Order: sequence, then C-alpha cells, then structure tokens
Amino acid sequence: MSPLELLVVSLGGGLGSALRFALDGTVKARVARAALGWFPVGTMLINVTGSLVLGVVTGLGEAGTLGLPLVAVLGTGMMGGYTTFSTASVETVQLFRSGKPGPAVLNGLGMLVVSVGAAALGLYLGRNT
Repeated sequence: MSPLELLVVSLGGGLGSALRFALDGTVKARVARAALGWFPVGTMLINVTGSLVLGVVTGLGEAGTLGLPLVAVLGTGMMGGYTTFSTASVETVQLFRSGKPGPAVLNGLGMLVVSVGAAALGLYLGRNT
C-alpha cells in the first residue's frame, strides 16, 4: 500500500467515524423521548446499515464494478470507521450489569444475526447489480 492509499483510506475512516457520531447522536436524541430509550438503537442501526453497505461495496468489488482502491477506501476506511463492534460489546455488557439480561441478549445476539444477514444481502446485491 502506498502512502497516498493509506492517507485516503484514513480519510475514509475519519469520515465514517464522523457519520457514526452524528447518526448516533441524532438517534439517541430521538429515542430518548420514545419507548426504546433503554436499548442502544443507534449502535444497532449503525452496525446493520454498515454491514449492508460493506456487503454491497465488497460485492461490487468482486463483480469488478468497483476498483480495489475504491473498495479499500469505502469498505475498510469508511465502513470500518462507521461501524463499531466495540461499542456494541460494551453496551451489551452495560445492559447485563444494569440488570437487563433480556435486552442484553437481544442486543448482543440480535445485532450479530441481523448484521450478518444485512452483509449477506449486501453481497448479493453488489454481486448481482
């Protein structure tokens, strides 16, 4: 990888992180007033949409529609910065620690299952476009 490629992937990661920060803040502000204020909806939405987009980008790369440098910038960089496994893990543990085992299991396992499904759908869409 050249220094320029590293820089561009890093910029993509920064953009993805900024998008995650903005979306999570917006969702938290709206969900806090709703019935789902006890559940980390923002992180779930971010990880599921990020898995879908990464699947599409990867599928487009595999189909030859997107070049590998663009796949690296959008996939590794932007979606790598956008999605957040570590936050999901911490939020799951926090739900357990606060006496909410049901929501903790829903968050941990539910996010995994739905995100993997979204990634599979994205790959399918990307490969067959």
